This record gives sequence, C-alpha cells and structure tokens, in this order.
Amino acid sequence: MEEGKKGEKRRSGLSASLVTGAIALVFLVIGYETALFLHRASVMRLAANRDHPDTVYVVDPALAREVLGVTEDTPGVAAERRGGGASGSMGSSDSRGTLRGYGVERGTGGSSQGVGAASGDGAVRSDRPIVIRKSASRPKALAEVRDKVAPRAVESFRFNPNTVSVEDLQRLGFSLKQAESIDHYRQKGGRFRRKSDFARSYVVADSVYERLEPYIDIPRLDINRADSAAFTTLPGIGKFFAGKMVSYRKELGGYSCVEQLLDIWHFDEEKLSGIRDLISCSRPEPWPLWTAGEAELRSHPYIRGSAHGIVLYRTYQPREKWTLEGLRDAGVLSEEQFLQLSRCRLAAP
Repeated sequence: MEEGKKGEKRRSGLSASLVTGAIALVFLVIGYETALFLHRASVMRLAANRDHPDTVYVVDPALAREVLGVTEDTPGVAAERRGGGASGSMGSSDSRGTLRGYGVERGTGGSSQGVGAASGDGAVRSDRPIVIRKSASRPKALAEVRDKVAPRAVESFRFNPNTVSVEDLQRLGFSLKQAESIDHYRQKGGRFRRKSDFARSYVVADSVYERLEPYIDIPRLDINRADSAAFTTLPGIGKFFAGKMVSYRKELGGYSCVEQLLDIWHFDEEKLSGIRDLISCSRPEPWPLWTAGEAELRSHPYIRGSAHGIVLYRTYQPREKWTLEGLRDAGVLSEEQFLQLSRCRLAAP
C-alpha cells in the first residue's frame, strides 16, 4: 500500500516537472522569436532610413553662401533645386554631399550641373531656393548591416571622382569596399585627371563605367586661378614649368587664352596638347594699356621697348585714335606685337 502511494507521488512529481519544463520552453521560443522579430524590424528600419538625410534646410542662395558657406567644394553638404533632377556630387569621404538640380553654368570650362551658377571661384550663384541636405557620420558597422540586408538602389548623377564621398560612391553602385578603395587611392595622392583615368581603376567594371561615363564631371584647371602646386598636377608640368606659368601670368596681368602658354620658354605645342583638355582660361581683368605709366608698360612682355613710344603716342594723338591699329600704323608696335596684344583683354581707352 505504501509502495503504491510512493509510486503515485513519483509520477505526480515527474508530470509537474515536465509541465514546468514545457512552459519554460514555450516562453523561450516566444522570447527567441520576439528577439528575431525585433532584430529584423530594427535592421529593416536602418535600411529604410539609409537614403534620408538627418538635416534639411531650405535657404536663400545668398544666405547659403554667407552663413552656411555652401560652394561646389563644400564637403558633406548638398544643394538641391526644387524639382530635383540630375545631380553632381562634391562631398568628402564620410558624409553625403550632393549638388542636385538643373542648369549650373560654370564660369569657364562649359560644364552644366547642380544648382544655380558656379562662378570661377566655385561659389553657388542662383536666385532660386536651395535645399541643403546633410547626413551625420555613421559607424562602419551600420553601413555593413545595411548592405547585407537591403542592397542599395543604384543611382546615376553627376559627380567628380576626385571629391565624391564614399557614401555617394555607394549610391552610384559601388560596394563599401570598392568605394573605400577609391577613397584610399585619393588619400594617397592619386588623382583622376580624365574620365579614362577613372575607367582604368581596377574597382570600376566596364559595365559600371559605361553607365557612369556621361555623369563624370572633372572640372578643368583654370590657368588664371591655379597656383604652382595645382599646375604640377597636370601631366608633363613639373615645378619648373609650374613656376613659369605663374610668373608669366603675373607679367601678362592674366592669361587671355591658353595659347599664351606657348610664349613660355620651351613650352611647346606638344606640351600644350597634352593638357589642353584639362585646363580652361577665365577672363582676366582688362589690362590698362591706355592708362598705365611707362614703367608698367615696360614690364609687359608684349611691349618692352615700345613703352616710351606708346606714352608719346597717347600724348600727341587724340583719344579717338587710341587703337592698336593706330599704334601699328604709327610704327610704335611691330606686326608681331600687334598680333600678340590683339589677343589680350585690354581696357577701353
């Protein structure tokens, strides 16, 4: 009798332990599924928010220049004209910075992109509202999570491969590792002078380059604004010619055309043809031929020994005869000097 009671107690205790264990297992499974659900929801939320900037401002263009310092070279800042459209990226290596919209006319060089008009100094110039967008920097792990769960939608917009940000490279279709490889090349001093240089990068597939080639925008180097360090980035231009290009520009009072580089000693047509597609020439300030003193006239490389004759001509001839043709016909200028000065931008008499 006692043995029967003991067996019944053992079976009862075993059933209670089994029930408790089953309940614990159910709660464990529910907790695990809940954790997975929350993880998936969090990851999808991170992926969904990837292309939304943290900060958006709609500002007047003048305010953007004065307060926010928005220019085409501003790292991590985006300017977008209302209505959207094609865009060009000017960001730095961490945060997004895209200049979007239509109708930017560069001061020289002829490229069209972005918002407003970009003058020779790179400032955004437009009378239309500008949308400033900026995303805060994010941990690398976050970018990796986003790339794993939801591949980024590939975009095409105007960009400069020398300044485009890592994030914008990803928007263009590059993986994080590929974008970082391009950025590492730039940080080591590498530069894409031409579109073909970008095509030769080992991380740029032929199919990707064919898609992006129309959107690559590498600004030309303005020979009236570049310093000697910038000139040395041009192929075939070392420190010697870079220094000569700067000093001769000072003597001329500014280049009026790229062909004036040929006046520099040993700067031949072959050297010019090697950089012609990489440079531009903005309009210099008019040179004061008709008001400059004799010493200043003598310092100009196209005048030199004719300075005194020009002063005498201005003294004894009426103003209506103050022309280059008049100086040539009077024998003050040679035919070569006349042709040289004819291509210069001169102030009106």
